[in-house]
Amino acid sequence: MAHITFYEKPGCAGNAKQKALLVAAGHTLEARNLLRWPWTPKTLFAFLEPLPVREWFNRAAPDVKSGRLVPESFDAADALARLLADPLLIRRPLMEFANTRMVGFDAARVHAWVGLGPHAPASNAARPLEGCAAATEDCAASAT
Repeated sequence: MAHITFYEKPGCAGNAKQKALLVAAGHTLEARNLLRWPWTPKTLFAFLEPLPVREWFNRAAPDVKSGRLVPESFDAADALARLLADPLLIRRPLMEFANTRMVGFDAARVHAWVGLGPHAPASNAARPLEGCAAATEDCAASAT
């Protein structure tokens, strides 16, 4: 089984469900606060680099959800600077295992990466595991 470094927003119900799924599959986690982690351009870009810039952003972040911030309007340098300035905008979770990194929680990709065993959801559409877990979750609240 894998020992995964899991960067989360503490108190996020979605991240709690993701962690529970990984632990149920036999993995161990080292949870880190994504909002307070001392990111540098190099360390954050190592996670984001393989993805298109628009996929770097947390679509549930208030500024993105309201349309005040449009991820598709950023180039990589501007997006990275914005994410470093406001980590709530970073798509989560960020996960790392054996020098391999992943952004977000697409259950099929996570299963192919480290395995989710019999706990793997049959379909992301049937049981979404990324974004806010409920409409009532306060995605904007800072973690303590």
